[in-house]
Amino acid sequence: MDADYKHSETTEKIIGAAYAVYNTLGFGFVEKVYENALALELKGRGLRVVQQQPIPVLYRGQVVGDYAADLVVDDRVIVEIKAVSGLSKVHEVQLVNYLKATEIEVGLLMNFGTELEFKRRIFDQ
Repeated sequence: MDADYKHSETTEKIIGAAYAVYNTLGFGFVEKVYENALALELKGRGLRVVQQQPIPVLYRGQVVGDYAADLVVDDRVIVEIKAVSGLSKVHEVQLVNYLKATEIEVGLLMNFGTELEFKRRIFDQ
């Protein structure tokens, strides 16, 4: 991973932790299992992790809904976790929309499918 990316040190730690989880659990579990395991792994590596952090979605200054981020790491990276056969464009768009709804600029989309895959997205506010 290129060291010039915003928050690259944090995202590299998250990716390393995800590989540790994947190497231990493999594939085939539901997303919540990977979320819990990744949260434990990240906390063990000294990172601050909040699971299912509520984030309001605004439209014209009014709250029109909310969603819960799977993981927010060190108040600077949103991690969206999937356990599907493959990531699709809709998963990436979902992550970008989550970033738009927050002041967080960096997101990781992690898929614990037949192979571990991840995509990094940035949304400059």
